[in-house]
Amino acid sequence: MYKMMLCSLLITISLAAVAQPPKGKATPNTTYGAGITATDAIDAAKLPSLLNNDTNKLAVKIKAQVLDVCPKKGCWMQLKINDSTTAFVKMKDYAFFVPLDIKGKTIVLDGEAYQHVTSVKELQHYAQDAGKPQAAIDAITQPKREIRYTASGIRVVQP
Repeated sequence: MYKMMLCSLLITISLAAVAQPPKGKATPNTTYGAGITATDAIDAAKLPSLLNNDTNKLAVKIKAQVLDVCPKKGCWMQLKINDSTTAFVKMKDYAFFVPLDIKGKTIVLDGEAYQHVTSVKELQHYAQDAGKPQAAIDAITQPKREIRYTASGIRVVQP
């Protein structure tokens, strides 16, 4: 029984240590995930026309500004596409996170973009992660069609 409790404790501690944003600042030329360069990245504003309401995934390297990041562990980001559109980013296979101070910085991402309909339950979960008040969470009652991006690598290019 003692060995089982000790093993459970060690697993819990290991998982807690893994689920943390990276230490340090998001400074220019810092990479997260697969190492990438900024070469051949397109402006994120071109994504809507490239995706053209298609649900197929498009392998593309983009450059965008980070509008928001998961305040708990840096496991998702919201990117500026244009004045009226954003994209939601998750890290491929949940394999890496980004520092919380990446918010406001310009980054290059390598991965796959696609159109996605996000459920009310998932939207409420992200609002809760972002620390929104309960009234704002309860106000989410409709699914949302949005641009999604699965990043395999991220490079900070501008502070």
